[in-house]
Amino acid sequence: MVYTAFTNPGDSILALAIPNGGHISSGRKDFNGTAGSVHGLDVEYFAFDRNEMNIDVDKTKQKIEKMVKQDNKTPKLAMFGGSLFLFPHPIRELVDTFHDIGAKIAYDAAHVAGLIAGKRFQDPLREGADAVCLSTHKTLFGPQGGTVLSFDKYAEQIKKATFPSNTSNHHLHTVAGKAVAFAEMMEFGKQYAEQIVTNAKALAQALHESGLTGLGESKGFTESHQIAVDVTKYGLGGDMERALEQANIIVNRQLLPGDIQAGRHYMNPGGIRIGTSEITRIGMKKNDMTEVARLIKKVVIEKQDPAKVRLEVAEFRKDFQKVQYCFTSAKNAYEYIKIS
Repeated sequence: MVYTAFTNPGDSILALAIPNGGHISSGRKDFNGTAGSVHGLDVEYFAFDRNEMNIDVDKTKQKIEKMVKQDNKTPKLAMFGGSLFLFPHPIRELVDTFHDIGAKIAYDAAHVAGLIAGKRFQDPLREGADAVCLSTHKTLFGPQGGTVLSFDKYAEQIKKATFPSNTSNHHLHTVAGKAVAFAEMMEFGKQYAEQIVTNAKALAQALHESGLTGLGESKGFTESHQIAVDVTKYGLGGDMERALEQANIIVNRQLLPGDIQAGRHYMNPGGIRIGTSEITRIGMKKNDMTEVARLIKKVVIEKQDPAKVRLEVAEFRKDFQKVQYCFTSAKNAYEYIKIS
C-alpha cells in the first residue's frame, strides 16, 4: 500500500539487502521480492556497516548522490526497518538527504511495533518518516494483520492505495481481538517492552559466554527483541533451526552479512535469529536467560540429542504457563478453549 501510494512502477527505492536484515517485501524482482516483482520497483541497497549492524550513513549519502548525478536514478522512496532489526535505524541522520531530493521515507516496523509503542525503541514518524508499516501480531501482540501509520496530508493517497488498489475486504473477525491487544499494550506496553529488551540483552550475553558468536557485540548485541547468532563454527543455520525445534526451542535460520559471498543459501545460512518477545510474554525474566542459553548450547555446541534436551526444556517450561502483561485470565497460555 505504501509502495502504491508513494511510487510508480520503474521508480528506484532504497532498502536493506536481505542478508543485512531486509525483508522480502522490499526485495528485488530476481529474488521474487514484493517491491520488484509485484510493484516493478528498481531496488537499490543502503550501504551497510557489518560491525555496527546498521546502515552506514556517510556511504549511503554518497550512494544517493551517485544515483542522482551519475545514474539518473533518483530514489523516490527509502524503506528503513526490516526483518533482522537489532538497532534503531538512522532516520534523523538521513531524513534531509531524502527529502531534499523529493523522496518519501517509509519504515518497516513489522517486528518492532510493540517496542515502539512501549517507548523502548525509536519513534520513526517523529524522526522524519512519512509512513510506518507494521504487523499487529509480533511484538505488538494481537491477531494477525497489518497497519499503515502516517499523517493527514497523505491520508487520501494511502486510503486509495488500500482500497480499491490492493484490498477489497477487511477482516471483521479480528477487530475485537486487536482492540483488546491495543488496550493491553496501552496498559502494560512499557513494562513489557522494557522486559523484552532486558531479556534480549541478557540472553545475548549468556549465549556469548557459552561460546556462540552474537552479532553487534560492540554495541551490546541488541536494542530490540532480537539476537543474531553466527553458528558457522558449529554448523549452519537451517540445520540448527531443525535441531533446536526437535528440542522444543523455536528459532529461525537467518541470512547474515557475508553469507551470499561465502556461497551459503538462505535455506541453510550462517546464522539463527532468536527473539525474546514470546518468552517474555509468558513471564520469563533476566535471570531465566542463563538457562535458556544453556539449553541452546546443549544442542548447538555440545550436539546433545535434541530428544533428551526436549525433556529438560519441558521441565523448565512448567514454571511459565500464564500469559503476562495482559488483563487477568484464568486460562493457561495456549490452552484450547472449546466454543459450544
